Amino acid sequence: MIRQWVNGIDLRRFRFWLQLGFFVLFIYGGYAAVNLGNSLPTFACGFVGESRGGVCYLLPLQHQLSVPWQRLFSWAILGVLEAFVLFALWFFVLNKAWCGYACPLGTLQDWITALRTRLGVRFSRYREAAFRRLTVIKYVLLALTLLMPLAVGGGLLPHSLGTPFCDICPGRMILPLFTGDTSQLTVNFAEKSTMIMTALGMLITGGFFAGAFVKKRFFCFFCPMSALHYLLSRPALLQLRKDGDKCTRCGDCYRVCDMDIKEIADEVNTTRIMQDDCILCLKCVSACPEDGALKATFAGVTLFEATEQGFIKRMNKGAAGD
Repeated sequence: MIRQWVNGIDLRRFRFWLQLGFFVLFIYGGYAAVNLGNSLPTFACGFVGESRGGVCYLLPLQHQLSVPWQRLFSWAILGVLEAFVLFALWFFVLNKAWCGYACPLGTLQDWITALRTRLGVRFSRYREAAFRRLTVIKYVLLALTLLMPLAVGGGLLPHSLGTPFCDICPGRMILPLFTGDTSQLTVNFAEKSTMIMTALGMLITGGFFAGAFVKKRFFCFFCPMSALHYLLSRPALLQLRKDGDKCTRCGDCYRVCDMDIKEIADEVNTTRIMQDDCILCLKCVSACPEDGALKATFAGVTLFEATEQGFIKRMNKGAAGD
């Protein structure tokens, strides 16, 4: 009975409330004395202020990498490794579901998509060639996020570039607004480098809203945190699995995928089906009509799997797709 109830769950409603809970936790958790630390694998922005419930790992990581090399490559490296281990432990629990369920920027994009749907504005899909090119960008940004602070520590770049990704991240501009803080919506003219980076951040924030309105999860295609996630995703406890023998290639999973991952429908030879752009929202599992073709497992135990009965139930409620 429990298994049938889980497999027939209204994933859209479940996901909405879980996303809302995470959003409140990360933006306002500090008011309830919640502090999940500085190594969270999601955009819990450190610039939100005292109300935040935790801090995105990329902020302290950039600070740690920007110290002078003599210091970094000494006993101080243990602090970097400790923070990374904490980040990895957090990440291994939910894998890339941190993107699909917990990330405040991801949640905002889903809310914008819901608004666009209500207004009757159609969303767009990328052509496959363009999609392949886009997947590279987040890895380039991840490399710059790590290498630029290292160059600062070596005296090759000015200290003002010690947190390059945070300077341009739309989370820094947007998330503090939910606490009434507008101080990040400015261009810093203190130095030429800060002026360029903060102005670029404002442009990217504008692009975030415009892109999210015409394309589902637009920013996620460029997110360096997503790239870091995928590099560590193989040993994570939560996984997306596919039984190719049960797949009829109907394409329902691809049609509901916010990230346009065609392999989810076409690949029938690999059990571990998760791609680097996957956000583990599990909409593909919800939309699949074939018993056991797609499933989410935790430490090898099936949590949620596709069933014909669950698919029919969600279709009758209008909740199988979007």
